[in-house]
Amino acid sequence: MANIIDGKAISAQIKEELKEKVAVMEAEGRQVTLAVIQVGSDPASSVYVGNKKKACAYIGIRSLSYELEEKTTEEELLVLIGELNNREDVNGILVQLPLPSHIEEDKIIKAIRPEKDVDGFHPQSVGALCIGQPGFVSCTPAGIIQLLKRSGIEIAGKECVVVGRSNIVGKPMALLLLRENATVTVAHSKTKDLKDVTRRADILVVAVGRPKMITKEYVKEGAVVIDVGIHRNAGNKLCGDVDYDDVAPICSAITPVPGGVGPMTIAMLMNNCVESIK
Repeated sequence: MANIIDGKAISAQIKEELKEKVAVMEAEGRQVTLAVIQVGSDPASSVYVGNKKKACAYIGIRSLSYELEEKTTEEELLVLIGELNNREDVNGILVQLPLPSHIEEDKIIKAIRPEKDVDGFHPQSVGALCIGQPGFVSCTPAGIIQLLKRSGIEIAGKECVVVGRSNIVGKPMALLLLRENATVTVAHSKTKDLKDVTRRADILVVAVGRPKMITKEYVKEGAVVIDVGIHRNAGNKLCGDVDYDDVAPICSAITPVPGGVGPMTIAMLMNNCVESIK
């Protein structure tokens, strides 16, 4: 049976390390401040924002909350971001996505100064990752690297397959694995013979957005399987992109849903916030 990679435990470990760092910074007279902007009252977004605020409070990061009405205009949002960009006491800016349809997400992401882009979505942050320069890295892929390393899973020299090519997970995930000296294949909805491709993987990262799509036919025996997906099934239970019960008996390690990748995303956001003070 597979070793279950405990994202809750690893994220708690990272938060404790960050809490110690923040305490040292405060003793030196430096305070980390994150500004969180939410437009509208999407229930899922409200939960995420609430979790981010709790994590800030636990670690000792000061958080500024801007809860704007659904009808807030793009121009009003850009003005607020401009003000926060210019504030010396604000180290990181986070705009909760998705935004209402009348606001262009791409324009908002580009408006945040790269040195305050703790989500790692700004084109400059992504470009820095591509060419191996310092910069913020998208939190979910960064969290997956930490899950692997802190679970004692060797990445260098391994054959890795990433299923999914989104800007937030798939593409940065592939770049981070390359940075760790893995051999990387990115597969997606147009990939021919997908099972043949995924069965080559020593480490399989699945971020495809389809509930329980990956069954044991897609997985090499002894592989490490990282499940980024999160869905609610017909019985209203959470599940991932991987059919956990089908895959777990044949792989060496696997992340559960919930309790795997999810907690790591907020832990790495907090890490980016602490790094932003530099």
